[in-house]
Amino acid sequence: MIRASQRRIPKPVKVIGLISDTHGLVRPEALEALCGVDLIIHAGDIGKAEVLDALKPIAPLHAIRGNNDRGTWVKKLPDTMILTVGGVKLYLIHDVHELSFEPSKDGIAAVISGHSHKPSIVERDGVLFVNPGSAGPRRFKLPVAVGKLRIIDGNVKVEIVELKL
Repeated sequence: MIRASQRRIPKPVKVIGLISDTHGLVRPEALEALCGVDLIIHAGDIGKAEVLDALKPIAPLHAIRGNNDRGTWVKKLPDTMILTVGGVKLYLIHDVHELSFEPSKDGIAAVISGHSHKPSIVERDGVLFVNPGSAGPRRFKLPVAVGKLRIIDGNVKVEIVELKL
């Protein structure tokens, strides 16, 4: 059995914005890239509550805690979450290496994570593993990016959006 906060999104969602590893930095380019999405997922290492405050006016927001998130404002955030959107289950976890079950056996269509700062989209056993990368401070020579996820006829499609800084 998966232990995770579970939420069902009742209204139709066309585009989900994915963001992670902001580490307290709200880039205007990230906000612009997320404009027009129907829902936002923050996959942890938020950094400070003001990041969430900046994202909330764009679209409904679901966020999980990352390993660097500290303080009283973080207590309300779960470590993991299952979102059911359009009948499709999305599993949110900050560090995918801490995944303790096989998502394909539990009906998970996509696992959304952060932590590595490296944007990636990989399919394994019919499950899409998505890391939108970091929208916060640049790490090494990795791109600064967000992601966009679409659910079309029960299928998950994802793209990485590299931010022009």
